[in-house]
Amino acid sequence: MAAVPAEDVRQLLSIARRRTFSRNEVVVHRGDPADSMHLIASGRFAVRITTSRGDTALIAVRGPGDSFGELALVSSDAKRVATVSALEPGETRSVYRDDFVRLRRQHPSVDAVLVHLLAEEVRRLSERLTEAYYEDADTRVRRRLVELARAAEGAATIPLTQEALAEMAGTSRATVNRVLRDEQRRGSIELGRGRTIIRELAELARRARL
Repeated sequence: MAAVPAEDVRQLLSIARRRTFSRNEVVVHRGDPADSMHLIASGRFAVRITTSRGDTALIAVRGPGDSFGELALVSSDAKRVATVSALEPGETRSVYRDDFVRLRRQHPSVDAVLVHLLAEEVRRLSERLTEAYYEDADTRVRRRLVELARAAEGAATIPLTQEALAEMAGTSRATVNRVLRDEQRRGSIELGRGRTIIRELAELARRARL
């Protein structure tokens, strides 16, 4: 959050509560009352929604430096719109709405942190919408792999199945399998059971046009 004054960030973190999660532990359930925002300190977290047909889809993975649940701080009757769970052992700093309201009375400028986080989410959504219209499925699969690796500061292992990658890229499992096999032949990745190991992130990013 380099664009936000350091003092505002410090004030927000002063009221945040440290929480730890084990692999596959659910942080929040869709439909639950929303009373807190989470700032991710370590680990990767899966964001899943329920589609209009009743299916569950993985739409995003958030890592260190990201956040989720921002709307909880601006609405007193908000509900969780997605289920978030830990893909691996992780840690967050949770900011509760009541604590945030009290902090704002003393430090109104702390709003700048929340505005920054919301603006980042809008930017991500805009980029994903443009991508859905103008990028082919193969490129979307490669971009999700690059983003997932970068989200964990270049960690080599992505602990997701091909079905999960297909959900994130908005394509079929067959397409994901074909792209992964192609990248494995090129030496960019190595495939394992329920995971993908990144070997040449720079080359993969180049083919994803990132």
